Amino acid sequence: MLTLADSFDATLVAAHDAATALPTDAAAFASLGDDELLATQRMLASARRAIEACAAVAAGEIGRRSRPELGYTGLAQRSGFRTAEKLVQHETGSTARDAVNLVKVGALVHDAQAPFETGESWMLPVGLAVAAGEISVEAARAIRSGLGDPSEGVTSAQLAAAVAQLMQLPLDADALFTRARELRDDLDEVGIVERERAIYEQRAIRRVNRPNGLRRYVIDGDLESTAFLDGLYDAMTSPRRGGPRFVSPEDQAWAEAVKGDARTTEQYVHDGVLHLLRSATLIDDADTRAIVGSRVPAVKLLASVDALVARNGHGRIEGIDIPVSIATVERAVCAGSTVTIDFYEGQPLNLGREQRLFSPAQRIAMVARDGACMWMDCDRPPSWTEAHHIDEWERDHGKTDIADGILLCRHHHMLLHNNGWRVTRDGTQYWLVPPTSVDPAQTPIRLSSKSQALRDLQLASVG
Repeated sequence: MLTLADSFDATLVAAHDAATALPTDAAAFASLGDDELLATQRMLASARRAIEACAAVAAGEIGRRSRPELGYTGLAQRSGFRTAEKLVQHETGSTARDAVNLVKVGALVHDAQAPFETGESWMLPVGLAVAAGEISVEAARAIRSGLGDPSEGVTSAQLAAAVAQLMQLPLDADALFTRARELRDDLDEVGIVERERAIYEQRAIRRVNRPNGLRRYVIDGDLESTAFLDGLYDAMTSPRRGGPRFVSPEDQAWAEAVKGDARTTEQYVHDGVLHLLRSATLIDDADTRAIVGSRVPAVKLLASVDALVARNGHGRIEGIDIPVSIATVERAVCAGSTVTIDFYEGQPLNLGREQRLFSPAQRIAMVARDGACMWMDCDRPPSWTEAHHIDEWERDHGKTDIADGILLCRHHHMLLHNNGWRVTRDGTQYWLVPPTSVDPAQTPIRLSSKSQALRDLQLASVG
């Protein structure tokens, strides 16, 4: 006798086999007429909603078996995952966002079918609609995210009425989210102020690592800065994106130049925004100095004279480990000024006791030699470093010579002075000596240059 589990498994196998039997050859779709093609798309969407509903219920059950109060005995943690969402992502190969949506919407479906367990009774129709395959998981997420939670000024009954209205609209998930947000704003005038404040507090530019070793800059704007960035983006790309026609000859010529530019739209915007930022930093006024200080941001390239003369090998951009071609260095030389750093036994540009502070030219040489903060494992770039006298100026009558100074970021510079660390030198090799509180034997720690340019120079001299 077949059990419910047997029947369920057989249905899943049949659905899987039917789905994998669907044609994916473009020629099969090319042979369809327009009406047939659109009908096929609608039918596939309906089938997908049914599959998604089943997947959401499964994810919801995984979430129920992984709820926090179960601790290490929950399904997710027993399987080696911190949360149900991480487990679902692993099992489905989806994105983190998709996994979160599945678990959340699955919880809605479970709540809709077990009303006494739910804390969101106003969302029950959404869970039922997902289970029936009437709306997609993404549509359910859009309604839930757009409407938000009940609050002091917005009751569950009001949100339930908004849900009923949204369920009648033939909108895609993006449009549903927009309409849901509009309905919430209509109900919650006070909440507008709170949401605006929350968005403002979340404004940020984040720097994260890309797979190729470079940085990616992610902008999360507040309402006004987002509107400004949207306006800037639209103004720059308008000729390519069907913007208004231009009347003046100057604007017409500009629009034609933008449309004819060989760069992609993304490359064009990147180069344009960087040009605006560079231009702004070159304005020597109080506003600019209040933001970036007296050190104007600049791209600094390093290459050996021999490599430039022979037009062979490569150079380095200060602060970046990835090498650049000699052609790039030559282009930079043509566009800007150059400084020749003459290393003698690894130590150029000595000033003795003539002045206390290291000169700009010495800092350039120290960056070429040290590469960044010399403290072990520190990742602070050269622009964040300060020049430290190994022999202190007042106490030890130290000299302002390159040999007697190294680059340290402010944190490690202060740590060195405040916690009793010392730096010593043996020829061109620097050592960090810990205080007795850290190492009673005060075993010196070898410090290594982080300058790829110096490494290139040393390899060339060996070769």
